Amino acid sequence: MVGCLLSWKGLVTLYEMINLFKVKAKQKEIAETANGKLPGKKQSAGELRLHKDISELNLPETCSILFPNGKDDLMNFEVTVHPDEGFYVGGTFVFTFQVSPIYPHEAPKVKCKTKVYHPNIDLEGNVCLNILREDWKPVLNINTIVYGLFHLFTEPNYEDPLNHDAAAVLRDNPRLFESNVRRAMAGGYVGNNFFPRCI
Repeated sequence: MVGCLLSWKGLVTLYEMINLFKVKAKQKEIAETANGKLPGKKQSAGELRLHKDISELNLPETCSILFPNGKDDLMNFEVTVHPDEGFYVGGTFVFTFQVSPIYPHEAPKVKCKTKVYHPNIDLEGNVCLNILREDWKPVLNINTIVYGLFHLFTEPNYEDPLNHDAAAVLRDNPRLFESNVRRAMAGGYVGNNFFPRCI
């Protein structure tokens, strides 16, 4: 019969090795906590890519980003757009971003928190931007989306609308459209819809 015998000295050595592994694991946990990481929490590929995107952001001066839930929740944030030209000059428009753990293989969910009279943004805040839908590709990033949102305010598109009434007015009577935008941004009614002030 072949057996395995450990001497008392061998047991002590084995016990010391197990303790050494426990100490090293504890030191790693302390180091991760000191670096702002949650112990044992592994970042998803989407989080890693989002960290890269955020570190490389090159926003126009008219846009800003805010993380209302703090640094522990980078997957949900807000972007504010302040157009400096076009129909919406002087307005402030806030968008929420919800980024999936499988980002960049899935586009972020973007909604406009600011109620706005716009052909490409409906009254519930849904945004019609091709790169958030059928034209999304993993090579695109947060910076691309922010520039796309900014472009919606400088060049609204009546050919691909979510708000069909606003699109028809823009197409048929740009002066009336401009008047409606100004009225909505100042805090007033356009048709039966009230728009809170956003100037």
